[in-house]
Amino acid sequence: MNFLLEGFFQAFSLLLSGNAETFSAIWATVRVSSYSIGSSLLIGIPLGFCLGYFVFSGKKPLRAIVDTLMALPTVFIGLLVYAFLTHRGPLGNFGLLFTLPGIAIGQTIVALPLVIGLSATAVESLDQKLRISIMSMGANRRQHFLSSLWESRHGILAGAIAAYGRVMTEVGISMMVGGNIKWHTRTITTAIALETNKGQFGMGVALGLVLLAIAFCVNLSVSFLRRRY
Repeated sequence: MNFLLEGFFQAFSLLLSGNAETFSAIWATVRVSSYSIGSSLLIGIPLGFCLGYFVFSGKKPLRAIVDTLMALPTVFIGLLVYAFLTHRGPLGNFGLLFTLPGIAIGQTIVALPLVIGLSATAVESLDQKLRISIMSMGANRRQHFLSSLWESRHGILAGAIAAYGRVMTEVGISMMVGGNIKWHTRTITTAIALETNKGQFGMGVALGLVLLAIAFCVNLSVSFLRRRY
């Protein structure tokens, strides 16, 4: 157990001293997760609302596809994104391979089914009487959309948290598409895997503590928003 205690002491030392390598991985993770979760929410919430609210032909098969994609392995997504972004792929000319935006593309694909599926579930769970009440008050389509979106906000927030959690802890895409390049595309999760394999247990613990702190802050913020609104 001594190595475990030493690892924690070293972890706090790295964090308190502002170790450049440690904080480089932290900022890379914050940037790429912000890109990916922002994109997935902008795309996924409207799609999830439409999937949950409207009745149309092929809705059940489409919903089954979305639910299946929630469990899609990140390594497989990383492989596909790598194939598209490599210089031999259709998007190779954009130079996105081994960059943070390239990682964000893959992570957006990971998060999108969660946002769509859980947003659709939140909208489907709305009381049917609410829709009738909104329509009876003469609301137009935009007002009806915003009112329904507001009433399903807690379920949508749950979807956003689940998506953010999966993005933050993702390893396969970050490793394959980002390349785990020091000072450039090395994220918290890839740094933990690398440093632990190298025997640098202290840095792995330090980054793990930061990951827990970020998750705690996100959940605390969501709990505050729920109480506030």
